Amino acid sequence: MDAVHKNDLSTPVEQLHSNEQLKLRSRYLRGTLEHSLADPVSASIAADDALLTKFFGVYQQDDRDLREERRVSRLEPLYQFMVRVRLPGGICTAEQWLALDAQARATANGELRLTTRQTFQFHGVLKHNLSRHLQGLVAAGLDTIAACGDDNRNVICTANPLFSQAHAQATLTAKKLSERLMPRTGAYREVLLQERAQQAPPENEEPLYGPTYLPRKFKIAIAVPPCNDVDIYAHDLGFVAIVEQGVIVGYNVLVGGGMGMTHKVPATFPRLSSAAGFCDAADIGEVAEHTMCIQRDFGDRLDRAHARFKYTIEDRGVEWFKEELARRLGKPLLPARDFQFESNGDQYGWRQGEDGRWHGTLFIRNGRIADAPGAPLMSTLREIARQVPVTFALTTNQNVALAGVAEADRARIDDLLRAGGLHGIADPIALERNAMACVALPTCGLAMAESERYLPSLLGKLDVIVNELGLAATPITIRMSGCPNGCSRPFLAAIGLVGKAPGKYNLYLGGTVRGERLNALHRENIGEQQILDTLRPLLAAYASERLAGECFGDFLVRTGVVPLMLDGRRFQLTQPPGVAGSARP
Repeated sequence: MDAVHKNDLSTPVEQLHSNEQLKLRSRYLRGTLEHSLADPVSASIAADDALLTKFFGVYQQDDRDLREERRVSRLEPLYQFMVRVRLPGGICTAEQWLALDAQARATANGELRLTTRQTFQFHGVLKHNLSRHLQGLVAAGLDTIAACGDDNRNVICTANPLFSQAHAQATLTAKKLSERLMPRTGAYREVLLQERAQQAPPENEEPLYGPTYLPRKFKIAIAVPPCNDVDIYAHDLGFVAIVEQGVIVGYNVLVGGGMGMTHKVPATFPRLSSAAGFCDAADIGEVAEHTMCIQRDFGDRLDRAHARFKYTIEDRGVEWFKEELARRLGKPLLPARDFQFESNGDQYGWRQGEDGRWHGTLFIRNGRIADAPGAPLMSTLREIARQVPVTFALTTNQNVALAGVAEADRARIDDLLRAGGLHGIADPIALERNAMACVALPTCGLAMAESERYLPSLLGKLDVIVNELGLAATPITIRMSGCPNGCSRPFLAAIGLVGKAPGKYNLYLGGTVRGERLNALHRENIGEQQILDTLRPLLAAYASERLAGECFGDFLVRTGVVPLMLDGRRFQLTQPPGVAGSARP
């Protein structure tokens, strides 16, 4: 592959975005990382090297709670690293769970975090522990390659491969796609794992990516209807399994989804993916590779804010994509087939799979696995991994399913949970069952407001309202993000809260329980009391006026509280009620 993507060979290198120039001169992501990691003077690494480590699932961060205190004390920020595991399909054996648990306590901050992309994050990894931390993961049969960076990220799919034959197919496919599209550079082992190279690297270490990799991150998801737990429309490339007689025969192909935007910049917006057609199950690898390479070749490498695949599709059109894919595949996609989603949340409690084994989905508040007074969650899950033959299946809603449990072991798991102060396989308050938050402060450098640390408090106040209104058993999706990058997929929720400033959020309303529609801006830059005062009358009206089976988001659209929002380009142009120039459909 040429240094510049195919449709822009005439662009001088110096005109490319600085990230593109860095990748090009980095020697396949090596940069000066070896020197940075060996430097004993600072707990940080050089800024350019910090960009390169993202390709290996490693983010340099600092504790923002302590920035000012350390500045006054003339100390550098408390630098540390977040490390994210590549875990396609979210599947983890009991042995791997124990290894991850041990690694968290030995070389991180003693906690595990479940992400919205079906994997683990470690926080608080210090520079002098980074190689040892990564080596421990590799020893457990895991790695962190492409968990971040301008490459194909962790491939997610509908949780739990043991639930049915179709689920097993989807999980195996996720693993195969992850391996097929994984970067090949030797920098990960040479520099981060500190393994001496046995031979000189090939001239072109990245036959698929080339030296400049992708313009931005690329995300793939696989959904098995009727469950849309992966929020299939939120990803660059989505595959919807078409199941016949219990077997996946092929996939509907969805392209150009994505959540991130920038406040007050209408040229940026979340976008729902578009249907491009259907492919046979045997062709999914070729379709995925060619689609990613179309973005490699045509994505914007000048303006990073415009570099995601959603903008390539939005600008050029789905028909253009279908023609380009057909040219590369040697055949067109077939017409998309019918399917139906019923929910985009997790189903808590015990469920029995096709083979008679049991699967229990355990609620994990904001994905944080840690011990707390009276509720030693981390220790309890450690004991389950030690005592019960079980597979841990992570969900994209930051929960975990204990999968493949024999009938005789169900009671033992319940006993271990109760002994740990956890009163059953699932025990969230009403609204928490369908709530999600990103990590945000204090470690995320992009966060404008609290998210993970604040959402439980807000939900406790909202829970009082829904209980008073008799809505405790009604699923209402609530998602909070500390910034508009949307890692918690807030723009698909019935209630989305997106940080603007400390204690201030934009309130978005109107998403559905099926995840196939964007919500719309209802209030801007409001604090907690305004959030509660705004939602109380809307929830009261919903409780008394809803139609049979109508979800909260559908009710808000039907009654005109917010407009129907399907077009991403209109997302930031549609103003909340009472704002001059309000655009309504």
